[in-house]
Amino acid sequence: MTETQPDDKVEATPFPESGRAKGYEKRAVDTFLSRAREVFESDDVGSLRSSDVRAAAFPLVRGGYSVTAVDAALGRVEDAFAAREREHALSRLGARAWVAETRDTAQVVLDRLRRPGGSRFERVGILRYGYRVDEVDVVADRVARYLAAGDPVTPDQVRAVAFRMQRGGYREAQVDAVLDAVVDVMLAVG
Repeated sequence: MTETQPDDKVEATPFPESGRAKGYEKRAVDTFLSRAREVFESDDVGSLRSSDVRAAAFPLVRGGYSVTAVDAALGRVEDAFAAREREHALSRLGARAWVAETRDTAQVVLDRLRRPGGSRFERVGILRYGYRVDEVDVVADRVARYLAAGDPVTPDQVRAVAFRMQRGGYREAQVDAVLDAVVDVMLAVG
């Protein structure tokens, strides 16, 4: 019987591979998730936030990790960081101030989403591409109903939103910022 050396150890990949399709570069994903784990376990609330997890981006390469599997895992990691941030904010600010802060953010988002369709966000020039106005407006209406009346929408649904492009569409950065704020509000209220 031979002893197994550390170099002989076969490490299972944490995510399925994308096969011939493009997927996230494995090393970039592994490095980010390793850092996230270290920060989370250290209870360092400020050095990596839920919004940083949401903004994580990885190069696409053939044979990388499955995009769907990694995105689902990142959603769970973001939820864990958001729960910790919520607990920290409650202990630091108190429940009343924390609720007021979250309500203020939700109201700012709701005010924007209640603007008339076609003019909720800044538009790019006619020769440039932005998000399709009609698709963004459908999502905006749904999110507005969530904020105003509690219609069911989950953070994962908001995270998974993708829009096609059109000339003269909505400015991507603005739409993305509002959707990020929506996820922040959803995670803040748990």
